[in-house]
Amino acid sequence: MASSSVSSVSVKEQIILAAERLLAEHGLDGASLRQISAAAGNGNNTAVQYHFGSKQTLIQAIFEYRLRDLNARRDALVDERRPRDVRSWVACHVVPVLEQGERDGSRYLSFVAKLQQHGRRDVLDRLAPELLAPTTRFRTEVGALLAGVPEPLRGHRIARATAFAVHAGAEREQSRARAEQVLPFAAHAGDLLDGIVGFLQAPVSPATLTALDTAPPHAEALSLHP
Repeated sequence: MASSSVSSVSVKEQIILAAERLLAEHGLDGASLRQISAAAGNGNNTAVQYHFGSKQTLIQAIFEYRLRDLNARRDALVDERRPRDVRSWVACHVVPVLEQGERDGSRYLSFVAKLQQHGRRDVLDRLAPELLAPTTRFRTEVGALLAGVPEPLRGHRIARATAFAVHAGAEREQSRARAEQVLPFAAHAGDLLDGIVGFLQAPVSPATLTALDTAPPHAEALSLHP
């Protein structure tokens, strides 16, 4: 007799997925730890506190859960394509983000978009350096290819480009969850890449340079993105 199937999803993973979905839908303050426990199918209302301790630690766990696979995909694309130009680097970094939004049950991009709206960049400080390494590499490589764009505009463009990719992917992720019609993925991704690369490489106008010269010193732009 065939054995009954046993779910391979652990209690901690169930909580992470439930938290990702609820925080994506309702924001950081719109879902309590008790509600997340219930959504994870756990009768114990203190399950989240037992496994994670706090909402802050749970948010960090969501990043850790998703970033390992996402970064592995990025590394594989870099190894395969050996990028040497802006578009190739953007594709290696951004396409895995957009692919994440195509996964059934994933609300990761909507979750990150909510954190961006709340300005929660502090979560990055608690992530292991190896999880941030592909993003650091991307910023360094693309920055070197944008030598004609002065700082802090260069860092600002890279941060805004990655934030745009997350929000565009989140909108598509939400549309797919509602079973709405969307562009074929190849067209969606290609069009976004065209726009992002154009934005990154656009000439800096004299008016912007003048405004930059008269502005006070500004720290390099930093964006929360996966």
